[in-house]
Amino acid sequence: MTERILDVKGLNGGYGSVQILYDIDLYVEKGEFVTIIGPNGCGKSTFIKAIFGIATHYSGSVEHEGEEVSGWRTDQLVNRGISYVPQVNNVFPSLTVHENLQMGGNQLSNKILNERIERALAMFPDLSDRVHDLAASLSGGERQMLAISRALISDPKFLLLDEPTAALSPLYQQQIIERIDSLRDEGITVLIVEQNARLSLARSDRGYIFAGGKVVHTGDAEYILTDPEIGEYFLGSH
Repeated sequence: MTERILDVKGLNGGYGSVQILYDIDLYVEKGEFVTIIGPNGCGKSTFIKAIFGIATHYSGSVEHEGEEVSGWRTDQLVNRGISYVPQVNNVFPSLTVHENLQMGGNQLSNKILNERIERALAMFPDLSDRVHDLAASLSGGERQMLAISRALISDPKFLLLDEPTAALSPLYQQQIIERIDSLRDEGITVLIVEQNARLSLARSDRGYIFAGGKVVHTGDAEYILTDPEIGEYFLGSH
């Protein structure tokens, strides 16, 4: 029997009194790579933020591994093994790469922290030669690798990512998605919001399409990629 890492039912949310999300039902099973796509302003990022306790949760249930976690603080969610990588402002530019990684585990012992930093650098070897460089000097792709690496320092089992390939070159887009997909080999389940729908869905098990703050379609990623009607409206022309 499959185990649901995330099970959302009837989620309504937004920012303050401005409602963005309407009756969202969505689930992610252990070991899955699930992608949320949809037009700009449809609520994709707000949904991720609502899950992670950043946007406002109005009503509906959010369960993580069978336990209701809606309304929990972000630090409580991190302690449950959930990490979130925002689209922007996701590194400290005035700190070095190594210092950024240390910030991801400032509650850990030095021994465990150093072990996890070594593991993160092994997953993203592009950063290994840059550990003493300021994050401000990194390329966009390297910054995303650093942001994901820092999220991994807390040893999450469930990773939420908000448009990790935005504004990156095609080469870095491919590399980032490949690295994210490979995290499943480390026992990490992935839920990703992505503008580059085809790239992410090609690696995904399932997908959800948002429009107007609602789920308008869900299904196997391969079906979403190949259905001509869905492709015309949500994926762009080939």
